[in-house]
Amino acid sequence: MITFFQLLSLFFIASKVDEEDKDKDSKYDLTLYKRGDLLEVPRTLFTHFGIYLGNNRVAHFIPDILPVFTKNKAAIGKMVTNNRLILGVIAKSASVRVDSLADFAYGSEILVNHMDKLCSQPPLEGDEVARRAEKLMGSMTYSLLWYNCEHYVMYCRYGMAISYQTYQFCSTVRKIICSRMNAYLTALCGTGTMLYLGSPTLLNTVPTLLVPFTIWMAS
Repeated sequence: MITFFQLLSLFFIASKVDEEDKDKDSKYDLTLYKRGDLLEVPRTLFTHFGIYLGNNRVAHFIPDILPVFTKNKAAIGKMVTNNRLILGVIAKSASVRVDSLADFAYGSEILVNHMDKLCSQPPLEGDEVARRAEKLMGSMTYSLLWYNCEHYVMYCRYGMAISYQTYQFCSTVRKIICSRMNAYLTALCGTGTMLYLGSPTLLNTVPTLLVPFTIWMAS
């Protein structure tokens, strides 16, 4: 049997949770956002994107490891933390889901339609953007390079599934790997290894020359 003090404690906890939720939501002025806006927030290791649907709802494509281990909709429906997100990226488990503005932003500042300045394609009408975002609701395979949250919002707002984050990452990797210095070092290491083994043959000479030559041509 529940005592009066237990009921009082439950009421206090519920009130505290409600106050925390209100404080969290009050950080963001909902009048600043309209249906179809592309929202952008910086997170721990990357920038996260979503589409504002109106009425404090944001559709976003987000990795989440939790559905791999449980079918509990209540647990899955809670805000996706960074740990759940990062493990979801590794497992390639993700879905397009709808969260409140505060849960989507995760305490970060929100940029609105920042991609309009970068994308050469004009944005679609707000209702069409939101309709596309809602149509893609549900589980999908996640790929850090080939289909992430930015691909999703770019398709919804501009009709092109592209990612500037992926382009910048690949460009940086290319500069590091496909550089003249790396070609020199690869040739030096290959030659040193071949001389150390003391048995140069056609089988090990060709890769020793071909690998640094390929890097040199790509630089």
